[in-house]
Amino acid sequence: MARHVAVLMGGWSSEREVSLTSGRACAKALREEGFKVTEVDVGRDLAEQLARVKPDVAFNALHGPYGEDGTVQGLLEIMGIPYTHSGVLASALAMSKPMAKDVWRAHGLPMAEGRVVHRSAFTGGAVMPHPYVIKPLNEGSSVGVHIVMNGDNYQPQDDAGWHFGEHVLVERYIPGREIQVAVMGERVLGAIEIRAHGRFYDYEAKYTDGKATHLMPAPILKSAYEEVCVLALKAHQVLGCRGVTRSDWRYDDTAGEPGKFHLLEINTQPGMTPLSLVPEIAAHAGISFGQLVRWMVEDASCGR
Repeated sequence: MARHVAVLMGGWSSEREVSLTSGRACAKALREEGFKVTEVDVGRDLAEQLARVKPDVAFNALHGPYGEDGTVQGLLEIMGIPYTHSGVLASALAMSKPMAKDVWRAHGLPMAEGRVVHRSAFTGGAVMPHPYVIKPLNEGSSVGVHIVMNGDNYQPQDDAGWHFGEHVLVERYIPGREIQVAVMGERVLGAIEIRAHGRFYDYEAKYTDGKATHLMPAPILKSAYEEVCVLALKAHQVLGCRGVTRSDWRYDDTAGEPGKFHLLEINTQPGMTPLSLVPEIAAHAGISFGQLVRWMVEDASCGR
């Protein structure tokens, strides 16, 4: 009898629609791989939902808060249901950008200068020299990200659409190229360069066909490619991640190559939509979408 997998998707974060797309794609692939699959649109009664479904494994296709921040992982630990991706602590650390940066800084990983400020701090003007980037502390998919260039006067306290808490992360803007690296277990699958057709690789560019160009493998010097792969594996390991992750980097080669890498964040549950980067990187490494999701289910566990 096929192993029973509950694919957790949807939820109520700002990334609900992306999660539904990821979840449906993974559920389809898992069925094709021979698994019995139940799709679960996650509600706040998830414990009751899972008690009814009685899965052997939970495939976590949730994105954003209440999905990849350690909370669902904790529930699955309590219920004794093995689950994909990172565990409780690594998920919580990765979702909190400031906390992840504290860990990475302690291990010597290169990052942009930045700090957490109350959003009222902007009433006195720029909080650091332009250009800089404003980010929510714990959102994904570039939700709530603003690049403040010279002459811009964006202030989150005046933004009626800002629903991400009273504190923000402010970072020095790093010019250069967008490089993203996929790690699968202890194996680096490869690095891809993203060239957004708009101002930056925002939510629309990530999930709208034709809004960005993907260059796989990233067309950078061989030594730089090898360097970012080593750095990405270290970023994955020092947070205690497992399963699949995708780390996001800026590569400042504006003065010529070799440039300098700056780690932005790590995604412990990267998107699995038709435009997502991890499946594309995996395919270049010879791993089909079906093989990828099968490996993720086989890697599922509790307690680590």
